[in-house]
Amino acid sequence: MNSDIDKILFNKEEISKKTQKLANQIDCDYGDEEIVTVGILRGALFFMADLLRILNVKLLTDVMVVSSYDESDIVSSGKVIIQKDVSIDIRNRDVLIVEDIVDTGLTLYHVKQHLLDNGAKSVKICTLLDKPTNRKVEITSDYNGFIIPNNFVVGYGLGYANRYRNLDYIGILKPEVYQSKENES
Repeated sequence: MNSDIDKILFNKEEISKKTQKLANQIDCDYGDEEIVTVGILRGALFFMADLLRILNVKLLTDVMVVSSYDESDIVSSGKVIIQKDVSIDIRNRDVLIVEDIVDTGLTLYHVKQHLLDNGAKSVKICTLLDKPTNRKVEITSDYNGFIIPNNFVVGYGLGYANRYRNLDYIGILKPEVYQSKENES
């Protein structure tokens, strides 16, 4: 375990089992229909790659780069900025957003609305982690992995200051790692 991690929440095997369960639900719901999967980078990269490899539905894949965090990388600024939009024409298509975590809900709320405004037939959300205690807007995942407590989590794609993403588990980051930066802001 990395010395900056206070506790492991979900290990590699637990994540793998949950990802398979989510894939089974998605396969069942979409059947023979083709979907467009849209991953929200950077955090969803690991989860999306693992999920897409085991899905059996016909799919197209794209990504968006979206930011809502301030320069401290700790607190959501409340302002959602699309830095890279989808390049696939999503008009009249079923879209599945793949995201690492639902925290405040602001990012997913805006991304979902953006995709609907651009003509998507339907937009569903698949997220690995859900932190409902931090919600600022009403948003619900259609496919949800784990509900987590209000802790700062990293690993398996989730990062702090673009670090810890490569951990093969999800853990709680020790507060002293990010509190010194939080106090500088």
